[in-house]
Parts: sequence; C-alpha cells; structure tokens
Amino acid sequence: MTAKSSSIVTKVVTTLFWGDTSLEERRLLRKLDFFILTYSCMSYFFNYLDRAAFANAYVAGLKEALNLDGNQYNVLLSMASAGMLVGQVPNSIIIHKVPPRIWLPSMVIIWAGLTMAGAGCKTYGQLCAVRFLMGLAEASTYAGCIYVMGSWYKPNEIAKRTAMFTVAGQVGSMFAGVMMAAIYKSMDGRSGFAGWQWVFIIDGIITCPIAIFGYLYFPDLPENTRAPYLSEKERKFALNRLPPKREDGHSIAPWSLTKRVLGQPAFYICCGFSLLSAALQAYSVQGLMLLYLKNRKDIDGYTQEQINTMPLGIQAIGIVAEFAAAAAIDRFNLRLSTGFALLVIQLICTIVLLIPQMTVSGNLSALYIAATAYGINPLLYGWPSVITARGGDDAARSVIIASMVASGMLLYTFWGIVVYPANHAPYWRNGYIAMIVVIACLSGWIFLLRWLDDYTAKKYPADVKGASNGVEEELNYSSAEKGPVEQTRAL
Repeated sequence: MTAKSSSIVTKVVTTLFWGDTSLEERRLLRKLDFFILTYSCMSYFFNYLDRAAFANAYVAGLKEALNLDGNQYNVLLSMASAGMLVGQVPNSIIIHKVPPRIWLPSMVIIWAGLTMAGAGCKTYGQLCAVRFLMGLAEASTYAGCIYVMGSWYKPNEIAKRTAMFTVAGQVGSMFAGVMMAAIYKSMDGRSGFAGWQWVFIIDGIITCPIAIFGYLYFPDLPENTRAPYLSEKERKFALNRLPPKREDGHSIAPWSLTKRVLGQPAFYICCGFSLLSAALQAYSVQGLMLLYLKNRKDIDGYTQEQINTMPLGIQAIGIVAEFAAAAAIDRFNLRLSTGFALLVIQLICTIVLLIPQMTVSGNLSALYIAATAYGINPLLYGWPSVITARGGDDAARSVIIASMVASGMLLYTFWGIVVYPANHAPYWRNGYIAMIVVIACLSGWIFLLRWLDDYTAKKYPADVKGASNGVEEELNYSSAEKGPVEQTRAL
C-alpha cells in the first residue's frame, strides 16, 4: 500500500468513526473510546466467554462428574438466564447510588469468582445456585455499559460504539470453543483437577484484569467523572455537549421513578421494539443452521467438523452487518432506511426458507444472509439511547434500557421452544410464518419509534441542540455543534 492510499484509508476510517469534527474533539473522543470501549468490550467479551465455559465444561466431563442428565443441563442454562432477567432492573437502579466505575467492575469480580466456584461444585443444587448468582452479576454488564455510553456520546456517535460493544460478545462466543478446548487438552489432570474444572478456574482468572482496569480508568459519568486522563476543560465540554440533566435525574425514589418510567411512552415503545428485534434475529440466535445440517437427510459431502464450523460464518456476517448499519446510522443518519433495508433482506430470506423443495445450497445461503439481522443491534440500543437521554432523566433512561434487555431475554425463554423446536428440523414452517409476522410488526413499530424521536425532539428542543457555545469557544471546538433538530432525526 502506497503512502497516498494509506493516507486515504486513514482519512476514511477517521471520518467514519469520529466524523467531521475538530482535532480537539477527536482527541476527546479517542480518549473516551479507548477507556470506555476497552472496558465495555472486554467485559462483554469475557461475559460471553464465562457463559460459554459452562457449555464447554459440560461436554468435557462436568456431566459425568455430577451425574447430570439433559433436562438438568437445560435447567442450569435457565438458572443463569433467570438470574440475568431478575437482575436487570435492580442493577440499573443501583448504578445511580454506586458509581459505575465501582459497581460494574465489582460485578465482574463477583461473576469471575462464581465462575471459579463452579469448579468446586459437587452437587446439581450447588451448581444451580452458582449459575443463578452468576446471572445476577452478569446482568449489570450490557445495560450498564449501554447506559454509560449513552451518557458520553452524542446521537451521531452512539451507533458505532454500541455495534463494537455487541460485536465483542459475538467474538467471545466464536473463540470460546477453541480456547476452552485448548485449556482442557493442556490442563486435564494437573494438580488433581479435571479438565472441566480447569476450564472454570482459568476462565475466572483471566476475567479479573479487566475489572482492575475498570476500577482505575472507567470514567463514571460526565457530571461526576474524576478520570485522570481528562483535563478540566475536557470534562466541561464532555458535559455541555450533551443534553442537560434534570435535578432529580438520578433520583431512585420508588414511586417517583415508577411514575417517570411507566408514565412516558418511551418505556412501552422501546420495550416492544426490543421484543420484536430479538425475534428478528431468531434464525441466528437459535442456531437453526446447525440443526438444519444435522437433520437434513440428503446432505452429502459434509464432515462432522464442517457441520460444526460452518455456522461460524453466521457470526462473521453478523459482525459485518452491524458495522455497516452503524456507519449508515451515524455517518448518514439513516436510521429508518437502515431498519427497512434489514427487514426487506430478512423477508426475502424467509420466503426462500419457506419453500419446502428448496435446495440445500439455497437454504444455507438464506440462513447465512439472514445473519444480517444482527444489523438491527446498533439501531436497537443506539436510537432509544438518544431518545431517552432527552429530558435529562438518567435514572429513567437506565431503567428503560435495562427493561429492553430484559424484554429480549424474556422472549427467548419460550420463543425457540414454541416457534423453532429442534424436533421440527430441518423445516420450521410455523417459525418462518412467525418471522413474516414479526417483520410486518417491526415495519410499523419503526414508525412508532420515529414518532417518539420527533415527539421528544419537539418536547425538549434545547436537548437536541448540543453543546454550550462558551465551552466550545474556549476549547476552539469549531465543529462540535451539529445544528438543529433535523440533524438528529432519522431519515
């Protein structure tokens, strides 16, 4: 690559990620990205790694050691999900009393410790308790980090960051199997521990350093940050370039907070959007390709190793789709257009899958392309983060985001069992019809979200305009302002 072409690539990447901002603002954003995204992405990566540790330990000897059956395995998975579901809203409330730089890393330490404790479990009941408590601790990660990112980043900055954050979890799930297999192979029998026990122990140990990083460098919120890498001027600018906070914005008085959350349409519209978006990703999340390959009778030429590794391509396509969608949203403000493009692609894939006589290559192609549904994630949490930030009620915003996460999790407690049962493989007619219904509902729901965006922009016009001119002039941030309401509205 020549120096000229390298310079062009650098400029394109810089523009896509940091926008057309001044040098000073890019410097601020780079600091925030390094410290906020490093912690958030790594904690979510290890979150997925710790979840995967259980599945790998189960097939590596845990099943035999504790004499577990298949039904007990499903219950153990459900215990972790139940803990995460129960812990969403409490975590989103506690974070307003305990600083994020203390609370979030502390939860990482706790779930890492519980992961290691899994190695010492002798009974099914003990493992159930450990799994539930792990879920409670892990519940803090996704909603908590999304809340903090929404507290620092502007509307045209948030989608790319949420995409990177979500992708970190997908990367964790992709590498989990390889890492855990290597641990089992090299450590089985050492120091009197079985391979499955070492999976838990090492996974817990390697998770702890990210918590230490969080304690030292996670910046909390703009209004109370003491981050040593931000100057006083940068702290003022970081605070003033975002919507102003209301006086009781961090109040978690039960009755007041309940009214502020349930008394606004954002709660219902955003949670509904989360439910439908979770259903849109069902082909990939429910692992239909693996079930299809294992149950299609006329498949020839595929080894068992190929069948196990082919679904990894779904994660790769999903990652590309998330970054492409995030770039379209942040750079070109195409929220509505991006959403509809994803829905059209999913509809075409579903029509292909619905044809009973479709060839193997046709079905596999449709399942691969359907992974573009992951592209809804930057829209799913980026857009509501922008909308709920208006008005300056941080406590309500964090509870709404946590409720969105809980809504998606709640759907998956029954959606796969009812709509995509394994015994229907390789053809899920009811599931494909359900997907068409989901696409139709989402097509209308996106307009509801657009209405909510317009409604809040008109209700809080001062919150849309951006930073204080005084701070900008002092720091010479010539392009920090992005203009009137229309700049933040979706196209």
